Amino acid sequence: MDDTSRILFEKAKKLIPGGVNSPVRACRNVDSVPLFIAKARGSRLTDVDGREYIDFVLSWGPMILGHAEPCVVEAVHSAASRGMSFGAPCPDEVALAEELVAALPGVDMVRMVNSGTEAAMSDLRLARAVTGRDKVVKFVGCYHGHADPFLAAAGSGVATLSIPGTPGVPAAVAADTLLAPYNNLEAVRECFDKQGAAIAAVIVEPVAANMGLVPPAPGFLEGLRELTLSHGALLIFDEVITGFRVTFCGAQTRFGLDPDLTVLGKIVGGGLPVGAFGGKRRFMEHVAPQGSMYQAGTLSGNPLAMAAGLATVRKLKTLDYGALESRTAAFAETLGGILRAKGVAAQTPCIASMFGLFFNEREVRDFTDAQQCDQKLFTSFYKQMRASGIYLAPSAFETGMVSFAHGDDDFARALEAANKVNF
Repeated sequence: MDDTSRILFEKAKKLIPGGVNSPVRACRNVDSVPLFIAKARGSRLTDVDGREYIDFVLSWGPMILGHAEPCVVEAVHSAASRGMSFGAPCPDEVALAEELVAALPGVDMVRMVNSGTEAAMSDLRLARAVTGRDKVVKFVGCYHGHADPFLAAAGSGVATLSIPGTPGVPAAVAADTLLAPYNNLEAVRECFDKQGAAIAAVIVEPVAANMGLVPPAPGFLEGLRELTLSHGALLIFDEVITGFRVTFCGAQTRFGLDPDLTVLGKIVGGGLPVGAFGGKRRFMEHVAPQGSMYQAGTLSGNPLAMAAGLATVRKLKTLDYGALESRTAAFAETLGGILRAKGVAAQTPCIASMFGLFFNEREVRDFTDAQQCDQKLFTSFYKQMRASGIYLAPSAFETGMVSFAHGDDDFARALEAANKVNF
């Protein structure tokens, strides 16, 4: 069925560690061979053997407009014709920064980088520079990229492959990362009670999307804001996934909160490698060359990536997020009903254009709950859906994504495939 993908994977394993350039792609956790993709358009992917799939991964989030959106493709073509890299400022980086600052209430200034990992790492360095403190509070199962301080008890691929989060990370670095369960405000309060004078920041996914999809409990984010303010620590919202997806203006607008620093990625690159970190002017003015907190990157503000991001953000301003959320919610609810009708315990939480799938009896509120899902059921479901042309993330700890390109036929075909699944 996946002959060419299998051949390519066997060759890749001799040349690339694990045969892939990002671990979850290996599909080891779902007893499958990764699909090698030849092309994509709209809501569909086509593999190297010519088979088409409805895509609910969307490059792990950024393709909210769908693949090969014409305005983005044209922007990239136009930029490429003028040169692919300058290592110098370009007009589009100023225009994109202007759009980000206008959209996000917690961002007065922004610095472009090349990945979400780089953005999160830089925001933490900035928080430490501003406060003169070393420790950071992160949540078990949240993923903020693969920089050393964030690998302790991380979600996403670290959780999928059951890898201990800190091999190769110096013990002294890991010791500065304090862990708390997501949605557990009391645990965060205890961290501050014990070490508040040493805590530089709390970093959080405002909607946890790397342990499956776990929305914040009422009062949780508000409580983090209160605790950080009262202890002189900074609140960092990691909006790599939620930025421009849960609403155009991000989770900070949806939940009415004002973080000190913000991590961005995925969508703001329109599918090209981009990250950004931003925040309040009084903090961002500490970044070199204006201030003494050093951060640099030769390819930061790359003209192709800036053009793609700018075209994407400008297009998103014209679209109906409410309608997309309604379609996603209807799909998730129907999917959950189909699975439960088969006698399977299933939870299908959703928010905006994201949905989760937990083969679990009860609502999932944190990573411990997420770990209780039935991996064998998930693997069976994944493999049967893929065989029916439905492309899902090959991990029970990832989140399903929907784009503006997904239509009624895409949802109907996915639900039809789910109806045919046998457990």
